[in-house]
Amino acid sequence: MTPRAARLLLGSFALAAAVDVLSLAVGFEPGHLIAKPLLMPLLAGYAAVRGGPRLLIAALLLGWAGDLALLSDADPAFLAGMASFAAGHVCYLVLFRRTARARGPWPPGAYAVVLAVLVVLVVLLWPGLPAGLRVPVTGYSLLLTAMACGATRLGPVAGLGGALFMLSDTLIATGVADWPQPPNPAFWIMLTYAAAQFLLVRGVLEPLGGSAASAAAYGGMRSTTP
Repeated sequence: MTPRAARLLLGSFALAAAVDVLSLAVGFEPGHLIAKPLLMPLLAGYAAVRGGPRLLIAALLLGWAGDLALLSDADPAFLAGMASFAAGHVCYLVLFRRTARARGPWPPGAYAVVLAVLVVLVVLLWPGLPAGLRVPVTGYSLLLTAMACGATRLGPVAGLGGALFMLSDTLIATGVADWPQPPNPAFWIMLTYAAAQFLLVRGVLEPLGGSAASAAAYGGMRSTTP
């Protein structure tokens, strides 16, 4: 029953994501308003059925709270949404620290490059951001970057998820700062965001699934051994 439920939830998430991004592509706002709030609960349900850690479920549900807040264009709602996502990134950071594979961190030079890019981006964004958002956006950007760097320790799937999360939020930040945007930025924001969350979930669940499979295989070997 669990594999069937997992497939159903994952398929429902994929369908909701498709409806969301297609609605944004064609400018059908009701489709976006209906589909977006479904994304993270469905993905969290999938992760829960697959035996995902509580911190992963918490990060996804905090992302859901952020999604709901960002359906409004008001500054207080934007701050509330950013706070929810920031809390979700803290959950991811703790989770990555606990479940990272046995591999060393990036070389110090790699972290220095990422930090330098972040500083340059924040400095460039600063004048265009509303005064009340400058400090919160800077703090959030540091936390997001730390999460994305931490995700690389789980492997390339989670690492790509972290990178896409950064891209999605960078598009939001540049929009707030009135930078030139790609055509239909909301489409690209949601496409990269949905893909990011899915890849982070996959990156966390894959090593867990591998461990479970190994344990099951070992148990089976023991049961057949005299």
